Amino acid sequence: MVTAADQETCRDVAWATARQFAHAAAEPAPPVRVALGRAAGLALAEDLVAATPLPAFDTAAMDGFAVAGAGPWTIVGSARPGRPWTGTQLEAGHAVEISTGAVVPPGARAVLPIEEAVPGDGVLTGPDLPSGKHIRYAGEDTAAGARLAPAGTPAGPALLGLAASCGYDELLVRRTPTVRAIVTGDELAHQGLPGPGRIRDALGPLLPPLIADLGGRLDTLVHVSDQPVSALGEALEAAAGTDVIVVTGSTSVGVTDGLRRLLTERDARWIVDAVACRPGHPQLLARPRGGPYVIGLPGNPFAALTAAYTLLGPLLAGLSGRALGTLPQAPLITQVPAPAGCTRIVPVVWDGSGVRALGGDRPAFLNGAALGDALAAVPPGHEAGQPVPLLLLRG
Repeated sequence: MVTAADQETCRDVAWATARQFAHAAAEPAPPVRVALGRAAGLALAEDLVAATPLPAFDTAAMDGFAVAGAGPWTIVGSARPGRPWTGTQLEAGHAVEISTGAVVPPGARAVLPIEEAVPGDGVLTGPDLPSGKHIRYAGEDTAAGARLAPAGTPAGPALLGLAASCGYDELLVRRTPTVRAIVTGDELAHQGLPGPGRIRDALGPLLPPLIADLGGRLDTLVHVSDQPVSALGEALEAAAGTDVIVVTGSTSVGVTDGLRRLLTERDARWIVDAVACRPGHPQLLARPRGGPYVIGLPGNPFAALTAAYTLLGPLLAGLSGRALGTLPQAPLITQVPAPAGCTRIVPVVWDGSGVRALGGDRPAFLNGAALGDALAAVPPGHEAGQPVPLLLLRG
C-alpha cells in the first residue's frame, strides 16, 4: 500500500527527476538469445567480449609488396585474402606481392604500397620503409577477452558488424517491450473534418510511430469513450498481458477523467503523479499490483508528446535494459520564460552552434514539434544563451 509520504514524493515531480523515476522503476525484460540478424535495435543483456584478438593475424593495410630487409627485393610469390603465401619465412631481400587484408608473411617488416613499387623481371625496387609500415598487427585493435560494448548497448548496424567480426552468431538481448495504447475522448472524430463540438483525433496517428521511435512495440491501439468509466476499466483489463499501457486523456481530475480512480482501486504503486512541467503537467506513471505499467498522457496532442518523451521513453529504455543516458545540451539563443518551479518544453531548431525556439508550442498544437529538430527543456530562470537539455526529434 502506498503511504501518504510515498505519494508526496512522487507528486509534482521535477521534470529531470521524473525521467529518472520512470527509468529506475522499470524491471528489465528477461534476456533472450537471438540470431545476429534479428538483434537489430535490441539492447545487449551481457557485455560484448572479444573472443579473439582483432585483427586475428598480421594483415596488410595496403595493396603492394610485403618486404623483408633492404631492397632491391626478389619477388618470391603472392598473398591474397584467404590464400596466404605458401612459404614459411620471408628472407631478407625477398618480397611477396600482397593484397589488402591478406596475411603478412612471417619475416616481413613492412608493406611497400603498389603506388611506390617498381617491379621488373622478378625484381622489386622502391623506397626504404620504417619497420611495421602498412601492417596491421594481430591484436592491434583489441586483445582477446576485452570488453567491446557493455550490457545495455543498443545493437545498431556497427555493433552487429563488430559482433560478427568477433565470431558471434547470436546475441543475448532484451526483447522489445510491448505497448497497448488507449485513446479516450467522446469528442474525437477519426476521419475527415470534425463537426461542431468535436475535434480530430491526432494521437491515434501520432502514437504508433512515436512508440516505435522510443523503443516499444505497439500491440494494439483502441479508442474508448469518456463515459462510462467502466469502458476504460475494461480496456485496462484487456491489456493485462502487455508490458506498458499508455492512456491518453483521462489523466486529470475532472468528472470525465477516471484513470486515477481506476488505478487507486487496483492498489497501484504510484511512481510519478504529475510532473512540474508545461505542457504535460497531469501526466502519470503507476503500476497496479501484478499488472503492467500504466502511463497517463494528457489529451492535448503537444502535451501528450512532451509527456511521452518525459515518462514513456525512459520507462521503455529501462524495460529494454538500456541506460537512460545524458541528454545533449546546446545554448538556447531565444528568451523563453518558464513558469516558477516548472520546466517549459518548447520545440527548437538548430541555429549555428545553438538552438532557437520555433513557437507553435501551445498544448494542443503540434506545428512546432512537426518542424522542430528537438524539444528543449527550459528551466525556470533561464536566460538567453544558456545551455538547455534537448530531446532530439531527428538525428
